[in-house]
Amino acid sequence: MNAPLSTVALSALALVALSGCSGEPSLTYQGNIKPLLDAKCVSCHVPGGPGYEKSGLRLDSYDAMMKGTRFGPVVVAGSSVSSTLYRLVSGQADPSIRMPHGQAALPEADVKLIADWIDQGAKY
Repeated sequence: MNAPLSTVALSALALVALSGCSGEPSLTYQGNIKPLLDAKCVSCHVPGGPGYEKSGLRLDSYDAMMKGTRFGPVVVAGSSVSSTLYRLVSGQADPSIRMPHGQAALPEADVKLIADWIDQGAKY
């Protein structure tokens, strides 16, 4: 009677262990997103910068970014398609406000990195 029970227990344990394996590396703000924002976005999205003056969006820290703008949040953790940040850098918003504004579009790999990070929960 113990053999079937231990088989069920081992099967359940294996299922739980495998459920955490998505195949995608875990992304973080500090390790993956901050370097990208520092290189492409922060020069405009800090106090005194044109992006900050127009929208109130600061991108120089995780807390400031997650606070959003005077218009609302820009990151909806778990849903890139609901996140203004992703929509602006992916070209899904009005072309006149595509980011980075007045510069070349972000490479597709960078846009995917932002989407994946948001979809994974936008962790620090």
